[in-house]
Amino acid sequence: MPTKKVAPKPAETVDDYIASAPKDRRATLTKLRQTIKSAAPKATEIVSYGMAGFKQGGERVTYFAYWKSHTALYGTSREFIDTHAAELKPYVQSKGTLQFPAGKPLPYGLVTKIVKDRVAEIERAG
Repeated sequence: MPTKKVAPKPAETVDDYIASAPKDRRATLTKLRQTIKSAAPKATEIVSYGMAGFKQGGERVTYFAYWKSHTALYGTSREFIDTHAAELKPYVQSKGTLQFPAGKPLPYGLVTKIVKDRVAEIERAG
């Protein structure tokens, strides 16, 4: 009798999410997590939509996810994308999402700018 394939249990914590990633991607995801935490020290970690994320004051700061060919950062504002178009040009973009190619170093300085900009946006909105 064939065995039934069981779907993996969805991650409940950011630790679980990172642990579920391929071994060769975990260090990058851990550093990305630390970068976001440093840029948004008041934010709390969440897992939502099957991705790791951060919220502050009930508002989404950012989400990140690993995919086969890239690591994605979600929640980049249109204003930020327009203001930093030249710096973002090397990366695939769509509706507030940036894709960083797997196997290449992530631009952690850019991630810090994005997250700090989003936190400032949340704080201005009050």
